[in-house]
Amino acid sequence: MPSTTLTIVVLGSGTSSGIPVVGCRCEVCRSRDTRNQRTRCSALLTYAGHNLLIDTSTDLRQQALREDIRHIDAVLYTHYHADHVHGIDDLRGFNRPGAEPIPLYADPATLTGLRNNFSYIFNQDQPPGYVPRLTLHPLNGPMTLFGLEIIPIPLQHGAQMTTGYRCGPVAYLTDCNAIPADSLALLENLELLILDGLRFRSHPTHFNIPEAVAIAQSIGAKQTLLTHLSHDVDHPRHDTELPQGINLAYDSQRFSFAVPLNHPYEPSHEN
Repeated sequence: MPSTTLTIVVLGSGTSSGIPVVGCRCEVCRSRDTRNQRTRCSALLTYAGHNLLIDTSTDLRQQALREDIRHIDAVLYTHYHADHVHGIDDLRGFNRPGAEPIPLYADPATLTGLRNNFSYIFNQDQPPGYVPRLTLHPLNGPMTLFGLEIIPIPLQHGAQMTTGYRCGPVAYLTDCNAIPADSLALLENLELLILDGLRFRSHPTHFNIPEAVAIAQSIGAKQTLLTHLSHDVDHPRHDTELPQGINLAYDSQRFSFAVPLNHPYEPSHEN
């Protein structure tokens, strides 16, 4: 079967404050190690020449310039918290002249949040201005974009539900503190799992690192990266303390996998 390459780039691995945290003088915030310098959480999928962005983080402009991103073909949203959506205005730089608006995909609650919080973009009664050209699309189940099957993964984020994504052999699960049983069943035979792991202390809406390690080991991906990291996490010190196959994410990390071309990914069930 013909295949092509699926690439995922960790655009941002930091929590809502970003790292360094403004005004903080802790050891991590003063660190010169670039792995401790974390922009807000986001990722980029590239498949068959198309770029799919996961979330428009507050730092989207910085991330796009750093990674030399020249086009965005669609956006997948996990939820509508500020650190995951407030870079939405920077999408206007990707509106190519004469091209169709960029489609945004999300669960209904997130679409409502986007429509309400960014009415200047989505309210057609507003006077015209320099705003990104975007369209909202409800995510009701698995879909195929540009030949790549995308499977939404419902997640628990405190009292709120968020959406993770499985794309072929990769799953991206940020902002969660529980994974429902039905969602776990969608996460078998992963090559790469990118998973929320905020800090070592407990938190009411995020996995802490011991919890993330435990759930990662139960999922059993070949490689797991912990993301949405706070300034409590010192990459050079704490990464070495994690179990084999589990590591801390850092900005600009890149992984590539061969996946079937123009066909949904069918994971192997061999032992």
